[in-house]
Amino acid sequence: MPADLGTSETIQSDRAGVATVLIVDDEESALRICSDIAMESGLRVRTASTTEHALEELDHYPIDIAITDLKVPQLGGLELLRRIREAYPQVSVLVLTQYGTIQTAVEATRLGAADYVTKPFHIDELRRKLQRLIREQELDQENRVLREQLRTRPGYGELTGLSAKMQRVYKLMEKVSQHNYPVLILGESGTGKELVARSIHFSGARHHKPFVPVDCSALVPTLIESELFGYAKGAFTGALHTKQGLIESAEGGTLFLDEIGNLPVEMQSKLLRVLQEREVKPVGSNERVAIQVRIIAATNKDLDSAVRSGTFRQDLFFRLNVVQIKLPPLRERKSDIPILVQSFLEKFADPVRPAPKLAEDAMARLTAYDWPGNVRELENAIERAVALGSGPILHSGDLPSNLQYAAASHATDRMPSNDELVSLAELERRAILRALRESGGDKLMAARMLGIGKTTLYRKLKQYESHLSGS
Repeated sequence: MPADLGTSETIQSDRAGVATVLIVDDEESALRICSDIAMESGLRVRTASTTEHALEELDHYPIDIAITDLKVPQLGGLELLRRIREAYPQVSVLVLTQYGTIQTAVEATRLGAADYVTKPFHIDELRRKLQRLIREQELDQENRVLREQLRTRPGYGELTGLSAKMQRVYKLMEKVSQHNYPVLILGESGTGKELVARSIHFSGARHHKPFVPVDCSALVPTLIESELFGYAKGAFTGALHTKQGLIESAEGGTLFLDEIGNLPVEMQSKLLRVLQEREVKPVGSNERVAIQVRIIAATNKDLDSAVRSGTFRQDLFFRLNVVQIKLPPLRERKSDIPILVQSFLEKFADPVRPAPKLAEDAMARLTAYDWPGNVRELENAIERAVALGSGPILHSGDLPSNLQYAAASHATDRMPSNDELVSLAELERRAILRALRESGGDKLMAARMLGIGKTTLYRKLKQYESHLSGS
């Protein structure tokens, strides 16, 4: 190992959360170049010149990525690869192979290598492939955390809710997660379109591959092409290194194009070409890179109208709209509000204290509101209530003021029309029956929506039954 690598290694190891790369090569110059590129990419570096030394490093240190020459002394690179795949399956392996031995590199890929680079290699190529492995490692860690969370949620994937409308969404998601069809997700802002995309990805065969979200409305118009497709070194002023695009970074996984309706028309044609030809051409490069990426797109716009007005390409719409999932707004699934509230209370609670509870008067306000901002607005309201509330129980006064005013207005709007005079008892009966309809007959959930105790609800229902039987 080069003498001064130890100093860089010590500096790197002081950084929390840094991934570690093991470089295995008996050529000092190759070790030096690979180490420099790895440290430049923010990695902690370990080195070995033999397979025996490499296996010792793997035994004693948490290695995330291994870069190994196929002709490394003792066991050889292929055998080292086999042992890594068997004993350390979480390690991503990049192999280095001499020019003219591509067949061996193909064999290494078949045995589980993530990629290979041919010696003498181009620094930009090695840097690009290493950065891709780093990104895949980061996403894999995120995926593991998310998959653990998914198992305990009342719903599907990252979505929470048990209403009939959401059950229909879940069934469709379950079907498409097992295939690679393009999916178009429609819904108002705040309904959880990205959560649907993530749940489809993490529930399918590609869950161990990258999930790359792209907010099309946030991309700077002058930089959209280079952000999506990447660029070659020297492609424009300031392009000091080759950079991988967002599309290529999703290789093998899912590219989520959020707010696709905001993508400029000129970029729509370039995106369509990428989807049709399954290859991307970085800005300033003459080479095309083959890709295998699943596309999920989402929008809150009416794409049919956009196609008719000429602001969205019809051929791209057809390409994306193979399977369509439409998310209901929160006002159409109010029976899910108590479940969502509970999940948000737990999310924003102080980790050293029990999660606060919501008083019946506060729950009544939440279920009376129509939520134009949907689930996102509800989440923000609960976060505010937890932050400003005092004590273990949150009351209506802890909610944002707009909810309190809107609740009063909403109640007025629900009064009988045409000057119909209705008794308070009749208004109460109508409210209870409506809550039962919206909850799908779940009495406990209906009681929560109304802000009353379940025994009160049961008593009222028994009264209605006795009146009917006596008439």
